[in-house]
Amino acid sequence: MPKTHHLSQAAYDRLKAELDDLTTRGRVEIARKIEAARELGDLSENGDYQAAKEEQGKMEGRIAHLRQMLENAEIVESEGGDVVSHGSVVGIRYEGDDEVERYLVGSIEERHDDLDVISPSSPLGQALLGASVGDVVSFTAPTGAELTVEVVEVS
Repeated sequence: MPKTHHLSQAAYDRLKAELDDLTTRGRVEIARKIEAARELGDLSENGDYQAAKEEQGKMEGRIAHLRQMLENAEIVESEGGDVVSHGSVVGIRYEGDDEVERYLVGSIEERHDDLDVISPSSPLGQALLGASVGDVVSFTAPTGAELTVEVVEVS
């Protein structure tokens, strides 16, 4: 069963626009580059041709990724307020540390404002979902260590 991708409407729309651009303008542009490189002669030693084909491969990989993500997307909106939900920006303080770290809880495709992203399905993400400002939550890190964080901000 394909993995469900939780996206905000804004992220869905942005990814759909990127997919549309890549499958139209992007493919035409790559085809032109490949054709121009072919006209230069021997393809086995043609760096322009090899670069264009590599670019084409990367673009087709991105197209496949976007299609899969959008086909399995579930649109979710942050509930707002003081409760951590998908799409929230959360400020946390690790136990024994004075520094507040800010993260976006959601998909990597939601990334904005240079915030690091915490997946809601990660141990920290699962511990934070439903927490409110002032709550202290614990989770087991992938290393096996038990960590505790305080929620100091939700927006």
